[in-house]
Amino acid sequence: MANGTWRIARGRNGAHLPLAIVAVLAIVLILLGKAQSSIFDRARTSVTDWMRPALEAVSAPFAGVAHWVGGLGGIFTVYEDNLKLKQQNARLMQWRNRAVVLEARLNRYNRLLHAVPDPALSWRMAHVIGHASQPFEQTMILDAGKADGIKPGQAVIDSRGMVGRIFLTGEHTSWVLLLTDLNSRIPVMIEPSHAHAIMAGDNELAPVIETLSQGVKLKDGDQVVTSGDGGLLPPGLAVGTVVSRGGEFRVVLLADPANAEDVDIVNYQRPIENPPPVSPGDLPAVSAGLPPAVPQPSVPAVAAPGPAPVPGANPAMPAKPGTPPASAPQGADDEDH
Repeated sequence: MANGTWRIARGRNGAHLPLAIVAVLAIVLILLGKAQSSIFDRARTSVTDWMRPALEAVSAPFAGVAHWVGGLGGIFTVYEDNLKLKQQNARLMQWRNRAVVLEARLNRYNRLLHAVPDPALSWRMAHVIGHASQPFEQTMILDAGKADGIKPGQAVIDSRGMVGRIFLTGEHTSWVLLLTDLNSRIPVMIEPSHAHAIMAGDNELAPVIETLSQGVKLKDGDQVVTSGDGGLLPPGLAVGTVVSRGGEFRVVLLADPANAEDVDIVNYQRPIENPPPVSPGDLPAVSAGLPPAVPQPSVPAVAAPGPAPVPGANPAMPAKPGTPPASAPQGADDEDH
């Protein structure tokens, strides 16, 4: 700062660029990015498609180093981890046997009740080739795009739970909006109360529960899964566990996007069926068990008899109020007499 004036850059001729001009240019760029977001999105996908080989080549050494460093610290706890894994494996085998029995019982009940089966899901595996963390956007880049059948709105999961949703696709890459992002809103269901709510991200590690149904009481340890409301996300995807923090309920996510390497993109498309045209059998009377109403034949309207028209009078000109009716011509009266 010199002579009370902020100047931050020097040009070729020694002139300084005022800070006000830089601030105005920054505001213009921000407004232009908000107004023409589609142009910037297409440019972003084009750049990621072009840089896909470089991103894969750069991420491979870092992934190897991370594995090596993480494994170095676990050498000293191998024996204890082995015992814990054996105990967990025994408990998981018990739960697996119970799940198999319950699944067989559920299928038998569905056959007896002629229940409509849920839409089939398909998965496509993708590899994480980059992360992008900005002040108002937390995203992840995958090596699959439109050429692989990836579409915006599809859910992205890893081996533990849901990571986010596809929000931007290129030809060979796609961008994932993480559940922790400020712009993330998904419908969820809280078990075992079956309460529907909205889980919103706020750039924290644990998203917050919003728009909860009235009268529903949550407690720590409740499980959160996707509800499937809106038909965009499949129901039943594992999300996280409810915890109480600072007078509000948050969700500790099961998935860890920071350490995710391979993810699955869920293809869930419920077929849209147009409603059939309304027929007489769809009327409320028929639905209630009453016979449909028989339409009555229309009767042509008959004009009421009025006074005979007066000869010589204009029928198109109505008489003014208060005017006595016109009398017959004098000659006609004389002839009658």
